[in-house]
Amino acid sequence: MNRFLLALVLPIAAISFHYPEAIIGSYLQSKPKWDIMKGMLMMDDSPVLINTCLITDHVNQLVQFYSNVLKIRAQRTGNTYAEFHTGVGVLAIFSSEAQENYIPHSAKPVANKSLILEFRVEDRDREYDRIKPCVKFWVKIPTTQPWGTRSMCFRDPDGNLVDFFELVKPKRPEH
Repeated sequence: MNRFLLALVLPIAAISFHYPEAIIGSYLQSKPKWDIMKGMLMMDDSPVLINTCLITDHVNQLVQFYSNVLKIRAQRTGNTYAEFHTGVGVLAIFSSEAQENYIPHSAKPVANKSLILEFRVEDRDREYDRIKPCVKFWVKIPTTQPWGTRSMCFRDPDGNLVDFFELVKPKRPEH
């Protein structure tokens, strides 16, 4: 297989591995194209979400928390910014002081109650046992949802809601 063909096939295979069939089906129907200059799969001319940034007064505390929970070492840029490359997107952590310098009055740390950071895991029950010592605030204990996920929700040290979920077969209603 030549390199160009691999460049087209491997991203689609990676996406298929990370997303349920319903999501990948609609994604592929939108005629994505590989943008060689950007090194990513693009959907027509639509914007592509690649980064979520948490603004905080406690960069080191959040970096330590997410390093433990995600099992990923942060890529740091000084004391004010860190990134976790999760394979599909980037979770960034940025100091509120630095944010205020760049874009005054644009963000307020520890005030978010409308965002859920969702991470797909292979074995949610194993992850629950692993991260129990790291998590201080549990929102939902491990539960199987009717739509086909087994998930648990907790808050990071700044109060952001985090969901670890595993794909399972949905329960079929009994007749």
